[in-house]
Amino acid sequence: MAATADALLLRRQRRDRSDQRADRAFRFVFAAAGVFVLVALVAAALSMGWGGRTALAEFGLDFLTSTEWDVGAGEFGALVPIFGTLVTAAIAMLIAVPVSFGIAVFLTEVAPPWMRTPVGVAIELLAGIPSIIYGMWGLFVLAPVLADHVYPWVSEVLGEIPLVGILFQGPPLGIGMLTAGLVLAVMVIPFIASVMREVFLTVPARLKESSYALGSTTWEVVWDIVLPYTKSAVIGGIFLGLGRALGETMAVTFVIGNAYTISAALLEPGTSIASTIANEFAEAVDPLHRSSLLALGFVLFALTFVVLAAAKFMLMRLERREGLK
Repeated sequence: MAATADALLLRRQRRDRSDQRADRAFRFVFAAAGVFVLVALVAAALSMGWGGRTALAEFGLDFLTSTEWDVGAGEFGALVPIFGTLVTAAIAMLIAVPVSFGIAVFLTEVAPPWMRTPVGVAIELLAGIPSIIYGMWGLFVLAPVLADHVYPWVSEVLGEIPLVGILFQGPPLGIGMLTAGLVLAVMVIPFIASVMREVFLTVPARLKESSYALGSTTWEVVWDIVLPYTKSAVIGGIFLGLGRALGETMAVTFVIGNAYTISAALLEPGTSIASTIANEFAEAVDPLHRSSLLALGFVLFALTFVVLAAAKFMLMRLERREGLK
């Protein structure tokens, strides 16, 4: 009996040591994965910042405020690409957020059960389409339709409205910041709609059923029950879509017009940070030109980081406020 007990004890000790080694290896592997993400993030930022040091040293803060971008004269400023990036992303989000919300509500509250799965899968498949396909569609399909049938009416009718009319004035070229914003909206809708749909499905059915039992309409249930329950995740999904819109390259390059001008008219061509880098980096033989493009990349990185950090801070405040309640 004593020998058997000693053997069992020894076996248990070996198993405990084996479990401890496996647990340490598990923690090490996943800690290394987390550290790798941070190292890659910092390395990307530092590499772009180091590559753009020549331009930043040459122009200083004027690099962020100058509208000049003249390769021949060696004058580079980031204000026009920054302006185009922010405007196109803002247009995209103004369109994508309500449309995505409508899609998510339809799929979770309105659509018949047989329709929800195929439509939901179709929305998710749209997220997998390469951005260059969206750009080609925007250039060869959307832009001609807008130029021939939409923008002339927009310029003639909406362009005459006081105050806001200046936004819709300009030649109906079909390409420009508004077109880029529309293409970006189509690109980010699947991401935001998928996130909203998934989080709306996490709302307990008894909460919605209780609200319906008290006489609430579908809109009241969505607005008073579903949104408050999922607002943190919804905001997070919206900001993830915004991050995608800020950094999109090929789709915007095809349809934005790539003109280094700042104009309040959304029908006018413009440019963005990502499209500027895509158009010029391969031909940037001058060290100052190449450094300016890398500095633009650093600005885009910083801009996206600030946006996502603001989203995280907002979510933390919401969680803290809900905890106090």
